[in-house]
Amino acid sequence: MQVNINGIETRYVLSNEGGGPWLTFIHQLGGDLSVWDQMAGYFRDDYTVLRYDVRGHGHSAVAREPFTMRDLADDLAKLLDALGAPTTHVVGLSLGGMIAQQFALDHPSRLDTLTIADSTGGTPPENRELWNQRAHTARSDGMEALLPSTIARWLTPDFQAGHPEAVEPIREAFARTPPEGFAMACEALRDFDLRGKHGAIRLPTLTVAGRHDTGTPPAATQAIAQAIEGARFELLDAAHLAPVEQSHRFAALLESFLERRV
Repeated sequence: MQVNINGIETRYVLSNEGGGPWLTFIHQLGGDLSVWDQMAGYFRDDYTVLRYDVRGHGHSAVAREPFTMRDLADDLAKLLDALGAPTTHVVGLSLGGMIAQQFALDHPSRLDTLTIADSTGGTPPENRELWNQRAHTARSDGMEALLPSTIARWLTPDFQAGHPEAVEPIREAFARTPPEGFAMACEALRDFDLRGKHGAIRLPTLTVAGRHDTGTPPAATQAIAQAIEGARFELLDAAHLAPVEQSHRFAALLESFLERRV
């Protein structure tokens, strides 16, 4: 399904077999809503599961102008408005986790719980140039130039070798991401920094990291939990895409977390 959100044609998929509380999944940079296929299948009998392509990713349109993480959080708010969802549980992976954090600060009354996977609370000044470089590479050389190093960071070698059926859709989604959409998201990520603001988040919060994540070290995700009162931190035996690599364990953690708060 497509809906125009803040001038952006946005793809979403709604699975509401259970007709239960809303549960929204937000994908990573260079991904699309398909990264959550397995989770949607697991939770759709008990929740109204929403997945969508962040602007400039998947089948959502590329923005005409630069945007910020606040704009991406507002996209989610407008999408929920369009679909008639008063509140939702939110689960964000990597870039999706940053959107979720911003959403929790800007729209606290719309959230039931917050789950953040393999994400950070802000980009340190020394890492900003890295995102400029990735944006430049995408624009000048295309997504294929970034693909090998990205997959190496996202998934452990053992998982890549043992689960090609899971790896290939992730590779394909990254390769077909519009370079300009990716680059603009890199620039929003470059400027993202909520450090020092997390104390204002007063929501049940679960954070999850991959032990072998070299791109976003587990300590960065743990720092979010430490900054939010009562938040919980879990470490899984995975790289950056922990909800994919440890899908059963992640689903069990999320199910237990949500059941206590529904």
